[in-house]
Amino acid sequence: MVPGYDRRSSLQAIELAERYAGVYALVGFHPHDAKDVTDSDLTDLESWCRHPKVVGIGEIGLDYHYDNSPRSVQDRVFRSQIAIAKRVALPIVIHDREAHGDIVAVLGEEQAGEVGGVMHCFSGSAEMAAECLLMNFYISFGGPITFKNAKKPVEVAQKIPLDRLLIETDAPWLTPEPYRGQRNEPSYVRFVAQKMADIRNLTLDELSELTYNNANRAFALK
Repeated sequence: MVPGYDRRSSLQAIELAERYAGVYALVGFHPHDAKDVTDSDLTDLESWCRHPKVVGIGEIGLDYHYDNSPRSVQDRVFRSQIAIAKRVALPIVIHDREAHGDIVAVLGEEQAGEVGGVMHCFSGSAEMAAECLLMNFYISFGGPITFKNAKKPVEVAQKIPLDRLLIETDAPWLTPEPYRGQRNEPSYVRFVAQKMADIRNLTLDELSELTYNNANRAFALK
């Protein structure tokens, strides 16, 4: 999955997906870039969603850590993209940083459970995860679950139903141990997989097959 965060990266994601059979694109506008999103951008987004290799809308959501876009603008663009997802019947991939309560509220108010999707690099509580599961979302974990101080993510990961569990890279950020602090690479997802396998008392092969099948189901891949 190659996610977009603005116009250029969304089009690049589609280009990569066209070139490689095993690559799929997500398109959308990240909350950091919400301030620059126009009505024309949203119209184009809906047209991109009809490409056969586009399998979801993301990353979209709210980011209250940097506030690169005003929160009211983030909210408007987030809701607009959920509406598009419902029209084109594609899942959404959620970016949530320090906005847990508002994320859950918007998803509920906009009835995002109609399309569901993925809670990307989940950092919320077990209680929040339970609410998201009820709205048809998968819970995805990245590099931070391997960190030595990762108490809460480990506790949450222990409680997620196995058929709703995903792992991810989020390259070039959130590099897992033992490469924390360096540039992240997609191949490093194996360290996330091994940690998750240990947490759930599975073999690496079992965890890999499980999350592979979950990803196929989450994005309706054959």
